[in-house]
Amino acid sequence: MYVADSRGAAGDEARDAKRPGPRVAAAVAPTVLVLGTVSLITDVSSEMVTAVLPLYLVAGLGLSPLGFGLLDGVYNGFSALVRLVGGHLADRGGGRHKAVAAFGYGLSAVCKPALLLVHSLPLIGAVLAVDRTGKGLRTAPRDALISLSSAPEARGRAFGVHRAMDTAGALLGPLVAFLILRQAADGYDAVFTVSFCVAALGVLVLLLFVPGGRPRPAAGPEDPPVPAAPAAQPSLRASVALLRRPDVRRLTICATLLGLSTVSDSFVYLLLQHRLGVPDRWFALMPLGTAAAFLLLAIPLGRLADRLGRWRMFLAGHAALLGAYALLLAHGPAYLVLLLHGAFYAATDGVLMAAASTAVPAELRGAGLALIQTGQAAARFAASLAFGAAWTAWGDRTALTTATAALAVCAACAVWLRPARPTRPGSAS
Repeated sequence: MYVADSRGAAGDEARDAKRPGPRVAAAVAPTVLVLGTVSLITDVSSEMVTAVLPLYLVAGLGLSPLGFGLLDGVYNGFSALVRLVGGHLADRGGGRHKAVAAFGYGLSAVCKPALLLVHSLPLIGAVLAVDRTGKGLRTAPRDALISLSSAPEARGRAFGVHRAMDTAGALLGPLVAFLILRQAADGYDAVFTVSFCVAALGVLVLLLFVPGGRPRPAAGPEDPPVPAAPAAQPSLRASVALLRRPDVRRLTICATLLGLSTVSDSFVYLLLQHRLGVPDRWFALMPLGTAAAFLLLAIPLGRLADRLGRWRMFLAGHAALLGAYALLLAHGPAYLVLLLHGAFYAATDGVLMAAASTAVPAELRGAGLALIQTGQAAARFAASLAFGAAWTAWGDRTALTTATAALAVCAACAVWLRPARPTRPGSAS
């Protein structure tokens, strides 16, 4: 169930290097593929909303960049408050990863039709907060299921496959939203309604096809030693105490630092529209460039991270983001900005979780991943607020220049704070 062929991981890696793409699917656990399908469906739903939300709030409701920064910060960072809770709950009771993930997916689904009923800043903020609570609850349990179902030396590939499937949904979501906006009289209402129906389908697939209980970990030389007789119930204190591990602590600090200088996707698209004069009716298609690059690069970069080092790939992804910001400042071509933006996600999103998985024991996998995700999400929440305030006070160019400089400084700090051990396959991260 966990790896297509468990007879010698090193031999598999050598054979995989010589074979084309079809081998990838055979070497990934069925649980990863099902979770990828759930994420694909769910991302169609969520990206339908994400694609139209900036325009709906700024052009439709007349919010200022600061007001939008507040809501965007809620949308992208509020989940930081509950990620550790979700990971901790999933680790308890013999492994409640599926149950906690299903609750999170369901909570986000019911928020979609609620957007039909609210039109003020506080109420929209409340709905988005609940939606992101669902995301916060489900993310760590889902990623724990992926890591526990995969061989340690192939986790970069497993997360790459999952993120590629997830991004296929992100690619389809804006297209569906674009078509609905062109055909429906009440376009935004129709988008929110269809989004709810698609999200409900994703929850159904999760409940029917993802196995329950704790997966049997695919142990390997990368994993931290697991006690012979684990405690009956992992405690929240033990989860937080994972920060005493040097690799976990440094990964968390680096993810938080770099998150503080990461401009929200929505602001990137608004900047592109502002600089290129893109008509409102085409705005929903702008995320497609990022999603297409992410989709094409997620699996190759995940495999490359397994071989060359996940930490190096994580830093390389932020170098791509720095290039995207520089091109935005220089009025570079939009397709190249979106290509680098997608490459950033392909090189960092799943790769960070693969690196973290090898530094956290199996019985605390959910909470350990949530610790790092919490720092990153909280930092991006603060970054969204700061960028919106800077745009309102000084203009978009000054705000972007400041963010670019901050990213360069934070990346330099991350190089200095790199995990103590090498991050090649067979090491801790």
